[in-house]
Amino acid sequence: MRMAPVEPTFVEQFTPKLITVLREGYGFKNFRADVLAGLTVAIVAIPLSMAIAIASGVSPDRGLYTAVVGGFVVSLLSGSRYQIGGPAGAFIVLVSVTVALHGVEGLILATLLSGFIQLAIGLLRFGTYIKYIPFPVTIGFTAGISVIIFASQLTELLGLTLAQKEPGELIPKLMAIGEALPTISTAAVGVSLLSIAVIVAIRRFRPRYPAMLIAVGIASVAVWALGLPVETIGTRFGGIPQTLPTPALPVISLEKITEVLPAALSFALLGSIESLLSAVVADSMSGHRHRSNCELMAQGFANIAAPLFGGFCVTGTIARTATNIRSGAHGPIAGMLHAVFLLLFMLIAAPLASFIPLAALGAVLAVVAWNMAERHAFAMLLRASRSDAVILMTTFLLVIFRDLIEGILVGFGIGALLFLHRMAQSVKVENARSPIDDDKSDTVDGNGRKSYDVDLDADPAVAVHRISGAFFFGAAANVGEELDRLDEHAKAYVIDFSEVSMIDSSGAATIEGVMHKAHRRKAPVYIVGARPAIRRTLLVHGVKPPYVRFRNDLTEAVGAAHNRTAHGRRRGAEEEEVAAA
Repeated sequence: MRMAPVEPTFVEQFTPKLITVLREGYGFKNFRADVLAGLTVAIVAIPLSMAIAIASGVSPDRGLYTAVVGGFVVSLLSGSRYQIGGPAGAFIVLVSVTVALHGVEGLILATLLSGFIQLAIGLLRFGTYIKYIPFPVTIGFTAGISVIIFASQLTELLGLTLAQKEPGELIPKLMAIGEALPTISTAAVGVSLLSIAVIVAIRRFRPRYPAMLIAVGIASVAVWALGLPVETIGTRFGGIPQTLPTPALPVISLEKITEVLPAALSFALLGSIESLLSAVVADSMSGHRHRSNCELMAQGFANIAAPLFGGFCVTGTIARTATNIRSGAHGPIAGMLHAVFLLLFMLIAAPLASFIPLAALGAVLAVVAWNMAERHAFAMLLRASRSDAVILMTTFLLVIFRDLIEGILVGFGIGALLFLHRMAQSVKVENARSPIDDDKSDTVDGNGRKSYDVDLDADPAVAVHRISGAFFFGAAANVGEELDRLDEHAKAYVIDFSEVSMIDSSGAATIEGVMHKAHRRKAPVYIVGARPAIRRTLLVHGVKPPYVRFRNDLTEAVGAAHNRTAHGRRRGAEEEEVAAA
């Protein structure tokens, strides 16, 4: 007997993986693995956190605050064993636009609100539905983000001096960069190329080494030793603090909340998608399964905590999470330790950050953008099918030229419509008369099978049709037309539902219309093989006796319809005889 899957309880769905790991037993060997993994991830996160913050239009210290506070909270409460939280490249455009419109205070308030929105999404258990985002949408989105990130770093990579603030939109940005090309700095270009070359070489020959941190270190030493005229964190931002700031709430008012609410919704939606995609990647790499709604709750709390310390949007980061798994992490304690190591870096080595050249951080993000592009998957989807190519390119172009959230929603909408179209095309209405059993006696046998009446299959007065597939709103119109067009002069209808996997209100309404049309012509309707859930839907919509009769067996239904029509013919003949007499 097949057992139905047991739904997890509310407590099970929202139990952090940290508790699960500790219940399994946690020893010194596990702790040592988590220490090494946490240190490795922290080394990767140091340059990335600062680079993403600078690209987002805020100071580099805010990127570290985000990684320390947000990263710790995410790992503490996460529904994934290996999730690493922090600032992500996907947010660069949204954050920079929010800062330009509402300032840093507005960014912090929007992040705080997005945390509460994510808590609501998690509590309502909407995290389960994020998995329905089509693969071409995720690839188009990440490819679009990679283009935006790379374009945002051209100024740093080339050491350009812009006449005015760099525009956020791609085309105006490229035009401004083109006008500023005469100000190109050969020193900055040299530092950028050196950093990229070091990262590529280390990943090629020593893949276990922290390539990005080594590249930034070499570039910083080169700039300091040679006295190169290149902007650094110190010359632009004055360095970074050595401590976390005192927690404080941003200025909150109804007017300000109304202003930043669209940004908060964008942060919440994008952060939820990015985090759950990261958790799915972690599942595929580790063999474990995450708790999606618990993960959203963790992201929500992280986005409430981080802005209190001056941070901004926190999300699960795919690259750092993958690094965590490859480094041998055992569980969430590795992510918590990564945040602790980042804090120690701020406390001990913050003065050294002043020497980091911005061109080197631009090179780090350029490499990140190249790795994000998913070039092979992009090319594969372009060749796969026309529908996948349409979804991919629509999402990609909208992300680049319009808006991240708009690209995701439109891509998802097109994907859903194309899927519904394919599903509607798969629903069929065909002749379904009972076949005569081969190689078996037509007399009553030991199993009690009655002889088959060939007349049932030859009676033109009985229209027998089978509907197969998912009978939903996308197919309702086509099915209705088929049923109306076929056998318009039939005296009885038998509709076989045994191959119908589901039916919605539109499908039930279509059958109701067929039922009433047949009733006006005094033609009985038999529905065969409807599953209990489908039968309930039909009954709710008025498809019930005496207008229709439900049967479990097609032969039985056809026989009953034949008897009704034969009885009707005999009664008609008797009435004619009486009239003639």
